[in-house]
Amino acid sequence: MAIPFNKPFVVGKELFYISQAVLEGNLAGDGRFTKLCHRWMEERFGARKVLLSTSCTAALEMCAILADIGPGDEVIMPSYTFVSTANAFVLRGASIKFVDIRKDTLNIDETLIEAAITDRTKAIVPVHYAGVGCEMDTIMEIAERHNLLVIEDAAQGVNATYKGRYLGTIGHLGTYSFHETKNFISGEGGALVINDDRFLERAEIIREKGTNRSQFFRGEVDKYTWVDVGSSYLPSEMIAAFLYAQLEEAEAITSKRLSIVGYYSQKFGPLQEQGLARLPFCSGDVCHNAHMFYLLLSTARQRDELLAYLKNQGVGAVFHYVPLHTSPMGREMGYEEGDLPLTEDLSSRILRLPCYFDLTREEQDRVVGHVFGFFGQGKGRLSDAALFSASQEVS
Repeated sequence: MAIPFNKPFVVGKELFYISQAVLEGNLAGDGRFTKLCHRWMEERFGARKVLLSTSCTAALEMCAILADIGPGDEVIMPSYTFVSTANAFVLRGASIKFVDIRKDTLNIDETLIEAAITDRTKAIVPVHYAGVGCEMDTIMEIAERHNLLVIEDAAQGVNATYKGRYLGTIGHLGTYSFHETKNFISGEGGALVINDDRFLERAEIIREKGTNRSQFFRGEVDKYTWVDVGSSYLPSEMIAAFLYAQLEEAEAITSKRLSIVGYYSQKFGPLQEQGLARLPFCSGDVCHNAHMFYLLLSTARQRDELLAYLKNQGVGAVFHYVPLHTSPMGREMGYEEGDLPLTEDLSSRILRLPCYFDLTREEQDRVVGHVFGFFGQGKGRLSDAALFSASQEVS
């Protein structure tokens, strides 16, 4: 039986809560389950305010509006990220300044940010790749010196921390994803995290199609009307109900994922010891959330060969982002191949392995066995001792 790359899962009361939402007759959003999700994240993560959105993309778009991004403005971010990180700001007319990534974490290289700042820069957007926090202290210091906003793309970083602070709560604004490929899921879905009081009122208005509807329902105004730009960023109560059931089981979900990633790390240790592949890195200041497990192969060709080999064995391994600066849109912006050498090199050698809540130890052993089988068939130089060890592990 094939092992998929990802598999959506039900872990608690998801279906029961959806039925409750239906029976309570409030499906349009901002009902009981939306408020429960807000309160859970605000209390758990120590966020000033959290607002559910239809996606992390929507949350990023709200950030761009809150930051008053417009034509002529520049926004700094890594090229090694999902297209939504850039699109949210391009939609407002901004120019994107891509910065290379660190070799160890694949996060934005904080030492290169200051050189990218001009008098048109409005914001820095660190992306916490694989749920491993960027060097936020340095990034916040740079932003403060230059009077810039920091907008955290923590799509993969829900429930991970940097120096004891939850990702998404450190910058002025943050965003989360609850897409079915993430740690906590609702099919589609996301959240805007507001850590700066000056954005609290306007964020609600933007999220409510540019109206002061939330203030009306709190009795703060006698009617609601159009007061600002905005769009329909509210998820339905069914999405919130599913998500709340997942948040209730956050500890169990995180514990299981950490166990899966830990097992991979243990079994693939010989590959790293022999210089055949590199495992994910996380410093002592950071607690990751086990969002993904990847191998960094020696060459792009070797990565592609292993990818094809695993596919033939029924293992759903994948590569990850095509760097945005090398995309057709990136080239239209004036970027060329070679502009960000580490981004280009590392993205060409990364291979992600199946990592999801329902992944069994038996399935992991099969994945491990196939990877070692690839290296044992002349595709690499794995020692006989390592091959014997792998065969014992997966027997």
